[in-house]
Amino acid sequence: MPRRPLSPKPRALAFAIALVALPAAAAVAQGSKIVCPLGAFTCPKVKNDFSLCKKNDLLDFYVPGLPTTGDASLSTSEAQADRVESPDSNVFHLYGDVRLQRLDQLLRADRVDYTQDSTEYFAQGNVRYQDRSELMSADSMRGTTDPEHGVADNVRYQMLTSRGNGTARQATVIDADHANYLQGTFSTCDPSDRVWEIRSSTMAADQTTGIGRAHNVTLRVKGVPVLWLPYMRFPIDKQRQSGFLYPSFGSSSHAGFWFSLPYYFNLAPNYDATVTPRYYSKRGLMLGGEFRYLIGNSSGILQVDYMPHDKVADRDRGLLHFVDNTTLAPGWSFNTNINHVSDKSYFQDFGTNLIIAATSLLGSSAYINGSGTWWDAGLGVDTWQITDPTIPDSAEPYKRLPRLFFDADRPFGPLGGPEWGVHAEAVRFESSFRPGGERADIYPYLTWPLQGAAWFVRPELGYRYTAYNLQQPVQPGGPTSPTRGVPIFDVDAGLIFERDDVNLFGNSYTQTLEPRIYYLRVPYRNQNDLPLFDTQPLTFDFWQLFTTNSFSGADRQENANNLSLALTTRLLDENGVEKLSASIGQIRYFDPQLVTYAPNDKTTSYNGSNYVGNLQIAISDNWRFTASQQWNPNTDETDVSTIGIQRRIKEDGVLNLAYRYRRGLLEQVDVSSEYPVNDNWKLVGRYDYSLRDRKVVDAFAGLEWDSCCTAARVLVRRYVRDYQGDVNNAVFFEVELKGLGSYGQKTEDFLHHAILGYQ
Repeated sequence: MPRRPLSPKPRALAFAIALVALPAAAAVAQGSKIVCPLGAFTCPKVKNDFSLCKKNDLLDFYVPGLPTTGDASLSTSEAQADRVESPDSNVFHLYGDVRLQRLDQLLRADRVDYTQDSTEYFAQGNVRYQDRSELMSADSMRGTTDPEHGVADNVRYQMLTSRGNGTARQATVIDADHANYLQGTFSTCDPSDRVWEIRSSTMAADQTTGIGRAHNVTLRVKGVPVLWLPYMRFPIDKQRQSGFLYPSFGSSSHAGFWFSLPYYFNLAPNYDATVTPRYYSKRGLMLGGEFRYLIGNSSGILQVDYMPHDKVADRDRGLLHFVDNTTLAPGWSFNTNINHVSDKSYFQDFGTNLIIAATSLLGSSAYINGSGTWWDAGLGVDTWQITDPTIPDSAEPYKRLPRLFFDADRPFGPLGGPEWGVHAEAVRFESSFRPGGERADIYPYLTWPLQGAAWFVRPELGYRYTAYNLQQPVQPGGPTSPTRGVPIFDVDAGLIFERDDVNLFGNSYTQTLEPRIYYLRVPYRNQNDLPLFDTQPLTFDFWQLFTTNSFSGADRQENANNLSLALTTRLLDENGVEKLSASIGQIRYFDPQLVTYAPNDKTTSYNGSNYVGNLQIAISDNWRFTASQQWNPNTDETDVSTIGIQRRIKEDGVLNLAYRYRRGLLEQVDVSSEYPVNDNWKLVGRYDYSLRDRKVVDAFAGLEWDSCCTAARVLVRRYVRDYQGDVNNAVFFEVELKGLGSYGQKTEDFLHHAILGYQ
């Protein structure tokens, strides 16, 4: 087969087809669904899942193995053909399976005529072009390689880096970076089933700026035009470009119908902005803005929403959100997270998604943080804002203005052995509703962790000292500078036994038996003169068996002469995967529990805590069972009970059954499911019912339709929206054109939170 180099640049048609690089072109290529493991709280999102698509016909002439790196302009061109005719040394006629290749650029045709001095070429008959990013076919193609210029007729293309494909009646390559197109189309659908498609009369692509411009643009769904734009400016590569983003719309009972149309400003490579006008039919016009930056060692986001006059509330409304992370020096940073809303009802009135309405407390902080190999430190402030109208202002937590902390943990020697450590904190507490003060809390300790292959022992001895400077005493006549000093000693020890070849249900497992013992000794100190700045009783669970305090914060330190006994057993399959885990434990009290949260609270004189047990079973890949129980031996009652069953349905469906009980507080049953009817249709729903209140807490039902390039979701929801028990009804609808965008409410984010294991 003749082979000879062609000296000019036969790049021919290095198509930068602008249409194929709409913003949607960042979509991932056709893939398969990700199976979410049972028990996962959230499943990975599959963006633009094209697993239902057919293989594009253009892929039939795809040639694997072409180079993916290198500069084509510096590479040598090669030509191959079944037959070559040359009437003189200047004109060449190539016949048969003609191949012109330069690095990753491959042009094939039945015939190519080439004139060397003018660099003119004419390719005809089954013309096919391929490079590292796309495939293209045409009826014919003519032009010159120096200067680079080409015209192709009746073009079809398929992107290799995404699902994008389409046609153009004619494509003209002006030079290596500029091209024009007549009557072009773009879609991510199967070429034989165009659910949606974008068409334009003319289009131009500029690779130097990364910008495409199109005129007379129409979005068609099943051939029916649904959106027309006289002009569109859009990015044709990964460079960000200024322009309008996809609009959003929805409705709520508080704000009415709303519509937003964001505009994106690409101000610089390291900062940008988005301005979002949003109209609410009941309340009026709101202007939102977001500014993102990456400057030097700092990165952050500033978001502001402002409504100059709310027609319902008759006042200004707004939101401020600011996050910044700045590196000051190696190991040191400044971290800021500022949040503020104009009033308590803001989130209920203007929450544009389905999961933000429950926000009741908004926190803000700013800290200088430092860390090393064995220490962490920080200095900053924390403030809070109540964002639930049913909660009084007096319930607002204390502000910490400022807070200083230092934690360290380090061995005495370079090879391990005994360790020393310290937890220290100094805080100034302020409140508009209660007396404040200052608190210093320091806990130095010594520990010696010892362990082997089947055992561990960790003794620890420390001393906790806490001192206050109060604006007024906690009790009349009490001290304004109370202190508390108490030694703390604990020992945590355990054994791990293993037994191989445990046969159950025809399978072989390794069983472990893990007894654990934990002793805690803390002398009693009267703490009624100490305030309650940031302390709450901790919720009792299995891990509370092995902690030194039953209170959060530093204002209360429990007294203890306790012994915790626990036993855990596991079943591991031959791959080491845990199929069963069962644990049970209790704290035995040798002394009464005299330290209480408030001075008038009843002390605990029981000999033992609740028995607490956890159970997880995953014998089958399709079934998972979990249970957690707390039984009170002193009252012969169950204090806490949670039971959960999860069943996988087919490949990407799930059914969740749950029961939750906490004595005197709640009793609920919860059923949620994602049920795949077939490859295209799914049913989703949830029913959360309070047996104690005899009312529905949250219920919704929905329908999902998914195809190669389009998805749609509709949800009908009834839910309790505040602590007063007020109920809201809503209907949500979303249409997704894969690779282009979605319109309506972002229902997929809500479903990921509402249905355990939703895919």
